[in-house]
Amino acid sequence: MSNNIKEIQADVLSAFGMLGKENPEWMKTFKDFVGASEKEGALTLKTKELISVALSVCAKCTFCISLHVKNAIGTGATRKEIMEAGYVAGLMGGGPAVCLLKICY
Repeated sequence: MSNNIKEIQADVLSAFGMLGKENPEWMKTFKDFVGASEKEGALTLKTKELISVALSVCAKCTFCISLHVKNAIGTGATRKEIMEAGYVAGLMGGGPAVCLLKICY
C-alpha cells in the first residue's frame, strides 16, 4: 500500500464506488450515517475532522487518515492542528500510531 495521500484517496473512492454498485442500499445508509455524524452541532465540523484524524491514526487506518486529513484541510485546519491531533493519537495509540503520523504530515 502506498503512503501517497492522493493514491490512497483514489483507492478509497474506488472501493466506495465498488461497494455502492454491489450494495447501493447499504452504501446509502452508510453515507447517511456519515452525514449525520459529521453534521455541525455542539462541535464544529473542523473539530470533528480533527477528532477523526486522531481516531484514524489510533485505528491504524491509512484510508481513514487520508480522507480525514483532506477533510480537515477543507474545514480550514492547519498542518499544525492536524499534527497536534495526530500527537494526541500517538499518546493514546502508542508507537504504532506514532509511526502513522507520516501520513498526516
